[in-house]
Amino acid sequence: MRGKKALMSVMTTLLLQAVTIVCGFIVPRYILTAFGSDVNGLISSATQFLGYIVLLEAGVGGVVRAALYKPLSINDVEKISGIVRATERFFRVIAFVFLGYMIVLAALFPFLVNKTFDFMFTAAMVLIIGASTFMQYYFGMTYQILLQADQRRYVTANIQVITVVLNTITAVILIRSGCSALVVKAGSSIIFMLRPLLLRLYVKKKYTLIKNAPPDNEAISQRWDGLGHHVAYFLHTNTDVTVLTVFSKLSNTATIAEVSVYAVYYSIVAGVEKIISSFSSGLEAAFGDMLAKDEKENLNRNFTVYEFFSFTFTTICFTSAALLIVPFIAVYTKGVNDADYIRPMFAYVLAAAEAVYCIRIPYNSVTLAAGKYKETRNGAFVEAGINVALSVVLVAFFGMIGVAVGTLAAMTFRTVQYAYFLSKNILNRKMSVFIKRAVVSAFASALTVIVVRLFMKNELPVSYLSWFLQAIPVFAVSAAITSAINIIVYRDDFLGMIGLMRSFLKKTDTE
Repeated sequence: MRGKKALMSVMTTLLLQAVTIVCGFIVPRYILTAFGSDVNGLISSATQFLGYIVLLEAGVGGVVRAALYKPLSINDVEKISGIVRATERFFRVIAFVFLGYMIVLAALFPFLVNKTFDFMFTAAMVLIIGASTFMQYYFGMTYQILLQADQRRYVTANIQVITVVLNTITAVILIRSGCSALVVKAGSSIIFMLRPLLLRLYVKKKYTLIKNAPPDNEAISQRWDGLGHHVAYFLHTNTDVTVLTVFSKLSNTATIAEVSVYAVYYSIVAGVEKIISSFSSGLEAAFGDMLAKDEKENLNRNFTVYEFFSFTFTTICFTSAALLIVPFIAVYTKGVNDADYIRPMFAYVLAAAEAVYCIRIPYNSVTLAAGKYKETRNGAFVEAGINVALSVVLVAFFGMIGVAVGTLAAMTFRTVQYAYFLSKNILNRKMSVFIKRAVVSAFASALTVIVVRLFMKNELPVSYLSWFLQAIPVFAVSAAITSAINIIVYRDDFLGMIGLMRSFLKKTDTE
């Protein structure tokens, strides 16, 4: 049953990410052509600044999931109800704090964007974008965490697929009808308000929770230990846009359009990251269940297979992305001439940073599933410090490349720290296992780049079809070289993965 839930979560999350990626390219493209790079940059920047409120979560999401694994495994309704009640009260307080923050930001944000837009337009945009986030905190966040801990991430994924598709259809219709950017974002906000309401309805119907159960505040007492992890993740996804926004105010050459350029590139690498992370969507809860039941041998065996797959798949995907991102953007931004979107070096550094982040996902998943927040929090704060400090210093000299380098350095530090902690404290193995995998992946990636550059044409495509025809051989070469090297070096891990898949399929057929 655990394996079946994990598979369902992985498959539905993959569907969600595929839909999100496709829709994530459609809407910005319409915004770019209808309203320009400045409006697209404003929307991206406002969204990131509103996102800073999640720092108040203090890492509660992961802490609550870890606290729920045990009572869910033994169906302790009273314990589950107490944790849900405490979590719900916590997030509703955050919802009202966010409301105040949103109003303050709406008043101040217009002064941060070089007066490119008038005050009312910018303030209204902030309030409209923030409305759906308030609804998410007040109604849906607690139930989303409960479903994730219960290995029912597929439920939240299905609801997200519906709202993402509806949002895309609504946005395209409004833009083609000649509506303003404010009206378009208002339509999106209304659609996304449906998500927390649907989650609430599902949980009320599916779970028998004790409505007046005493809040189990002890379950979220580790939230301050989870704060460092939360801050680090938040800065990973928000530092670059924030630094670029502020720099556009301080520099005579940088503009808010730079944020648009960054957002377009990041949407691509983030899409690749989401596909890779989809495979871990149901696995953290599965690992949490193994840890709760003290299945150490099972944990080590399954983690080794997951680690092998993660390194191999990440290397294939991000090597291909590094080679194909600029050609894709050349087609995607065709006809948009108010900013320079061809930035090859930035693409390579950003792809490398996101690849390192994806490599750490298996180590992060098991460490946090074990509830080791306090033991790893200091490394999270150091990561955040590296990210902010380097980005702020380097942006003045290298612009977007500088902030990407800051992110890459921070990601590398944290990935090594996670691998070291997990090897020493949970898996009880040598750190050389991780180092060897990293060297093998780096070699496979470098060899792929050399082969592609030597034997394939390096020219920008003129259409999506020509890009697609260019992408097929690049991905095929990356997959062939990386897979061959990893199978040769890690033959036992490869056979273990095949055996695990056969065992799971056989078990599924008999159920």
